[in-house]
Amino acid sequence: MEKLLGPDIIKQLKDVFAKLDQPVRIVFFGGEDNCELCDETRQLLHEVADVSPEMITVAEHDIQADAGLAKKYGIDKTPMFIIGGDDNGELVDYGIRFSGIPAGHEFATLVTTILDVSMRTPQLDKASLDFLVGLKEPVHMMVFVTPT
Repeated sequence: MEKLLGPDIIKQLKDVFAKLDQPVRIVFFGGEDNCELCDETRQLLHEVADVSPEMITVAEHDIQADAGLAKKYGIDKTPMFIIGGDDNGELVDYGIRFSGIPAGHEFATLVTTILDVSMRTPQLDKASLDFLVGLKEPVHMMVFVTPT
């Protein structure tokens, strides 16, 4: 299969990923049925991880075969993936989920998210952190973007 990331992008990613502090784990959920763009999303995630294999790993799961795991992590569609920390091969789940392929402008969001998760420290101002500490019950937040 033809590479999705060209040499210029890979060089830029190497420069950016040189700043990675802690390992990152990407947990991809795909499926055999009704999974438009699963192959492309899987390939893109592996190409990104291959830029810094010592710091970024990808685990793959089938949403039907691994239904219990999908339910545990709130995975309800494909392609969908988690970006979390990696603690000796175990997922540190920060609740970050991507649905669909992170192409176009969403690719920058993918890279930024990998960096943020690797830092293990929220990149929020004090007022935002204080607000979040004051929350008394779980909040389900979804951000939607349109294809580019």
